[in-house]
Amino acid sequence: MNLNLNNKYALVCGSTAGIGKATAMALAAEGTIVTLVARNEDKLKTTLAELPQHRKHDYIVADFSNPQELKEKVSDYISNNHGFHVLVNNTGGPAGGPIFSANIEEFESAFTQHLKCNHVLVQSVVPFMKEHNFGRIINVISTSVKQPLDGLGVSNTIRGAVANWSKTLANELGQFGITVNNVLPGATGTERLTQIIKNKSAKAGNTEEEAANTMKNAVPAKRFAKPEELADAITFLASDRASYINGINLPVDGGRTKSL
Repeated sequence: MNLNLNNKYALVCGSTAGIGKATAMALAAEGTIVTLVARNEDKLKTTLAELPQHRKHDYIVADFSNPQELKEKVSDYISNNHGFHVLVNNTGGPAGGPIFSANIEEFESAFTQHLKCNHVLVQSVVPFMKEHNFGRIINVISTSVKQPLDGLGVSNTIRGAVANWSKTLANELGQFGITVNNVLPGATGTERLTQIIKNKSAKAGNTEEEAANTMKNAVPAKRFAKPEELADAITFLASDRASYINGINLPVDGGRTKSL
């Protein structure tokens, strides 16, 4: 299937590890010109060197704890280089823990890093998308928007806000050839999953292997996802072939989520 992504420009956030890095690699393999975004310049340089070098890929150093700085850096980049046909919003999830014991600062930090930063990025990239009558905004969030996950109280709350923000945007931007969709990862082999397993192990008083197996057994596929499996779904949604898919939550979770 030809995804028609050759020479499209993509801005991929959180792109030095996990799902973000796998997505940058997948988009680049389809001919997309990728601009990476993360806060660690050394890791950005390392990832940039791993992308196919027949395209002029690039990176932006930015910290998602500061939405105004992020907006200024991306806006400056667009002014001096080019806009983007594809935006992949992807940021590391909030720390785990029960919602009752969460403090206000945890909610504020998560809201800033996820919803506020997503919003300023959309405001920066949409004018270019409108000019070209083509845009793909893909938000990597969580299956918790369908079924809240135990022990992830702040994350459950903020992910729900992002999902509804996204659906509202999809309704507003669809007329301009711009789609807005959410990809909902299940348990995926990333650093975040490793930390979740450690927390579950400590809480249950069993080994990390036992905690991991318990999580796997809750999935019909009986395994964790690979970051590349999420990247494939994101890349399809970024393509011409997904032009009439808009405003959806797409679980990529091996069937774990109980709701349709």
